[in-house]
Amino acid sequence: MPLVIFVAPWYSGFALQAIEALVRLPDVRLAVINQDARENLAQPLREKVAAHWRVESVFDGGQVTEAARALSQHLGPAHRLIAVLEQLQVPLAEARERLGIEGMSVEAAHNFRDKARMKSVLRAAGVPCARHRLASSEAEAFAFAEEVGYPVVVKPPAGAGSQSTFRANDAETFGEALRLSLAGAHEPVLLEEFVKGDEHSFETISVNGRAVWHSLTHYYPTPLEVLRNPWIQWCVVLPREVDDAKYDDIRGVAFRALEALGMDTGLSHMEWFRRADGSVAVSEVGARPPGAQITTLISRANDIDFMLAWARVMVYGEFEPPARRYAGGAAFLRGQGRGQVKAVHGLEQAERELGSLVCDVKLPAPGQAPASSYEGEGYVILRHQETAVVEQALLRLVSLVRVELG
Repeated sequence: MPLVIFVAPWYSGFALQAIEALVRLPDVRLAVINQDARENLAQPLREKVAAHWRVESVFDGGQVTEAARALSQHLGPAHRLIAVLEQLQVPLAEARERLGIEGMSVEAAHNFRDKARMKSVLRAAGVPCARHRLASSEAEAFAFAEEVGYPVVVKPPAGAGSQSTFRANDAETFGEALRLSLAGAHEPVLLEEFVKGDEHSFETISVNGRAVWHSLTHYYPTPLEVLRNPWIQWCVVLPREVDDAKYDDIRGVAFRALEALGMDTGLSHMEWFRRADGSVAVSEVGARPPGAQITTLISRANDIDFMLAWARVMVYGEFEPPARRYAGGAAFLRGQGRGQVKAVHGLEQAERELGSLVCDVKLPAPGQAPASSYEGEGYVILRHQETAVVEQALLRLVSLVRVELG
């Protein structure tokens, strides 16, 4: 019975989804390494985990190595060492290399994690992406801005999910973003040319270096635009027609990008743009499951448990491509005003008009603190056989439902 070790800093919602999927695999013993106490993992899930090892920091490859080695001494050789958090890809790759565990190499993990290195690798492989530069000083940064023009995107080289990311529209806002990003920083800031266009994601299952399945979504509007405008209730659409010829270009670009970065076996999440002239550009690629309820959208659109499918890929290297039966869409409910969630308006009308399309709901709760991300305080997921119906329903939903803060 193979030993699979899952690593996460704490029992977050996404980590729990992964643990639940992994313990459902037949003939697998699951051990967990994290910074939390085993007792904080709720029953009955705790009973299904064979062992737990607590460390001070899961982001330290040395600590992960020693914990995995200790677990192997008790339970036998580790078959897999995996995680869902992007920030863990490098320390886990280092631990796998030291222990001789199969999985993504250290070099490939750095390609996916270091966004400046990633873009250099992609550009060398002929993959279209935004111009970029690492800058350690304001002088270097302003030289880049003069070269590419405004807007300029400012982000940490190892960021994820638009965290600490700024769009600077002019020299004044650029200077403010630089001061925030460079203050006390021990590494340079990553600057990127701002790509104007519609933003999307592209998810791929790869087995032994070959892409065997893909999906994609459309963002309405871009995450950066949502962060700049707190009143916007962000939407994500997963179309049914993922194999349509209009996506031929991005399929080719995505598969070439994964090959260049060194993807072997696993699930990847790529963010990309389509410019007004129809051309595409890759923003960045993560060797991990996507956030923003995209895994749920994939599950609903294909009538499968996609996290269970991910677990099977990671442990056994097996995947059966499902049939796409539906389009799906997620509307993220974001509070208006200041303070905690006071009320949610428009739910009854939304239920009357759109209730037949709803498959998942997480409503904001009174007294809930406002979220800092574009995913807001709650969400509603819809599905239908026709993509256009989902798109129209999402627009109607966010026009009806309003989260009041106060």
